[in-house]
Amino acid sequence: NNEIAIWLIKIEAKGSWTIPTASFEVNRSIYFYKGSEMNIAGVNVKPYHSIQLLADQSVFIENGNEDAFLLLLQGKPINEPVVQHGPFVMNDASGIQQAFSDYRKTQFGGWPWTRHDNVHSRQMGRFAKYLDGREEIR
Repeated sequence: NNEIAIWLIKIEAKGSWTIPTASFEVNRSIYFYKGSEMNIAGVNVKPYHSIQLLADQSVFIENGNEDAFLLLLQGKPINEPVVQHGPFVMNDASGIQQAFSDYRKTQFGGWPWTRHDNVHSRQMGRFAKYLDGREEIR
């Protein structure tokens, strides 16, 4: 068990919450991405900041005057070799070379558009098209 967690957390204005403990080996980060301010483990934190936490210690969070939104990411290291070059991450250099070769051949399965920089109009806004035919526009 690698104790992987991906939590989207909402704490109401003036609310509080305690993050439970995990194993000592777990790496844990919390990202404060929306709200006004909060206190995490005695540290005043502004939005758009992150904190590395000790997973084997519970952490008390006190929120400020607005609803706050956080992302908590954690997991035990898998202790595997990692090689990264550009957007590619593999376990060794030969894997990176193969990824570049695959990309040169097919752009990972082919690019169905005639342009490499295909984008939608800014007027389109945010949208999603689902496999069942539904379309969501925001």
